Amino acid sequence: MERSVFDRILDPANRPDPYRLYAELREIPVRREAEGTYVVSTYREIVDLLHDPRVSSDEHASRGAPGSAREDEQVPGDELAPDDELTEPEAGTASGQDDEHLASFIRHDPPEHDRLRGLMARHFGPPHTPRRIDDMEPELVEIVTGLVDDFPAASDGSASNQVDLVDAFAYPFPVTVICRLLGVPTEDEPKFRVWTAALLESIGPRGGEREAPDLRRKRIEAVAELERYLGGLADVRRDRPGDDLLSTLVVEEVERGRMTRAELLSNAALLLFAGHETTVNLIANGMLTLLRHPDLLRRLRNEPDLGIWVVEELLRYEPPVHFLPERVALADIDVGGTTIPEGAAITLALAAGSRDPAHVRDPDRFDPDRFHPDRYGEDRAGTEHLGFGGGIHYCFGAPLARLEARVALTALARRLENPRLVADPPPYRPNAVLRGPRHLEVAYDRLLAAQPAEPRPGVPQARRPVEEAADQAARPR
Repeated sequence: MERSVFDRILDPANRPDPYRLYAELREIPVRREAEGTYVVSTYREIVDLLHDPRVSSDEHASRGAPGSAREDEQVPGDELAPDDELTEPEAGTASGQDDEHLASFIRHDPPEHDRLRGLMARHFGPPHTPRRIDDMEPELVEIVTGLVDDFPAASDGSASNQVDLVDAFAYPFPVTVICRLLGVPTEDEPKFRVWTAALLESIGPRGGEREAPDLRRKRIEAVAELERYLGGLADVRRDRPGDDLLSTLVVEEVERGRMTRAELLSNAALLLFAGHETTVNLIANGMLTLLRHPDLLRRLRNEPDLGIWVVEELLRYEPPVHFLPERVALADIDVGGTTIPEGAAITLALAAGSRDPAHVRDPDRFDPDRFHPDRYGEDRAGTEHLGFGGGIHYCFGAPLARLEARVALTALARRLENPRLVADPPPYRPNAVLRGPRHLEVAYDRLLAAQPAEPRPGVPQARRPVEEAADQAARPR
């Protein structure tokens, strides 16, 4: 039996270049896979579903629907007690829904989604704490400078140097940032790296395959260990609060009864996991793309503000997240000439949609200038992309991810003299959802001295007017 185009996309052998297969996938905007999942791949249809309240992010919403588990069937994890009745070992596995998913706000529908996201947003960014992310830029520059300073550097320039940008830069940078933001000790990184690796292995569509029992077991254990670890940190912060986000959430929300302990732990786990995994890919994909476009790399070295448009185009052209799986139809939905039946699983192929030629001009060309304010007004709709999703689940950490990627890529462009790829394509991580290089070996002639950041007095760095314009241009309406 011939494999479907979606199954071929999921094959790790096609990870280096899935885009030719995405073009084939878009030939039928809404495809039904053999096991019943509907895969949506064209821009307009994806945007319609991202904004459709009949599409649920809560997989339990499908119980009792056609093709789903019967209402009288017990789903693993339903036997968990309420969080206020748990013993200490059990408390680490409770997440409000079940023991195999982080029941953060992204796993809820309104009104619970809106309540939890609103509580988290109060302490993460505008409008309640508008400068939390903006004020991090000097610290981000300091972290990046230290990481690049540690790159190999032949003192006389007689021999080329080589570094794995994933292991030495793209991974440790966002990990350090999210640890400092949350108040997680960076020396504990080896612990949660194991847990996040287990979660990463379980994320994503599998075509016609079922999840292997050992993967499910590892996922459940990883959630338990991660939430137990964060629970210990939360207890310390309750007694001795600091200026980190975890302390703020414990004191301001949990202690005042607006958020349960289980909700705190699941949402903190989400931030720790998503706060670095996606940014690793954004930075690694970004440098890989720039090395394949040396003219733009040279421009970025001399035009720092180009970094804003580079990041925006990367989110469209080489995004860190390729699919949104595990959506459920709450009713029959007519989209793209197909009826998705109530209870059916839906996967949104975001990366395919962002390169839809019916939406964006010349979609397979990497062109950061398409987001420049002097140009994007010419084709406003064509600059919208799905790099951060859309609708009520639009990426919570988008401002931080944009800032991290801009700071990181600008520093690499300015400090590596004559950088070039050692292998193209590089080896990729096997995950189809969070797509990026596993290693990115880069050779260069010399390591140049760090350049001081250009002062912009009185203007928030993370959300300058041009960056605000880029966000508005890119966000799906």
